[in-house]
Amino acid sequence: MDLKLNGKRALITGSSSGLGEAIARSLAAEGVSVIVHGRDQERAKAVAESIGAAYVLGDLTTDGDADKITQEVLATGPVDILINNAGSYIPRAWLDTSVANWSESYNVNVLAYVRMIHRLLPAMKTLGWGRMIQLGSSGGIEHFALQPDYLAATAARHNLTVSLARELKGTGITSNTVAPGPMLVENTRKMLLNMAGQYGWGTDWTEIEHNAVTQFVQNDIGRFGRPEEVATAVSYLASPLSDYITGALLRVDGGHTKSI
Repeated sequence: MDLKLNGKRALITGSSSGLGEAIARSLAAEGVSVIVHGRDQERAKAVAESIGAAYVLGDLTTDGDADKITQEVLATGPVDILINNAGSYIPRAWLDTSVANWSESYNVNVLAYVRMIHRLLPAMKTLGWGRMIQLGSSGGIEHFALQPDYLAATAARHNLTVSLARELKGTGITSNTVAPGPMLVENTRKMLLNMAGQYGWGTDWTEIEHNAVTQFVQNDIGRFGRPEEVATAVSYLASPLSDYITGALLRVDGGHTKSI
């Protein structure tokens, strides 16, 4: 299917690895002029060169770097598509999560998104068409005890998406969230291999994945999601084919979330 994205220009934050990299590759394959973002030059450059993209570097938790990235990006034209993907978390129990941890998590996982929306939206409005897509998480819908700061921040992402959609009424710009469930990125694979012996999950990868899903992240498909599956959903919402979708949350979680 032709997603009618050829010639569009997209910035994907946190796209030097993981989900962001998969999204960058998916959009580049659709003819999008992609701008890869990361903090590590070697990784960002490698991804960018492999798909014929540009790249920018900076820490989106600071206004200074957000300004620098915006200036570099807009110097060669406006952005049609902003995909806010960069974020991080540390699994901590409630009482081990300090107020400072909460503040830091909100800055990394919410305010970094807001910074780029503020900076890129004015130019996008002049185009009469655009996409603001946030990467959320199934954990922002169905919470658990660990990492409460991250889960609350993720829920805030979901909510800002809807508020932004109302703000963008009549502009031709839509605002949506894609909420992945547990994803099999490289760090997750390494973590599961390290845990396999402790929990008796076996030595074969297929067996390890099945047992890890059964014990920790039950879903209807019986495996972890793949980054490419999230990238496909993002690419659809980025395309003109999704013009009638805004303020929505699209779960890509294999049925991990048990609510509507």
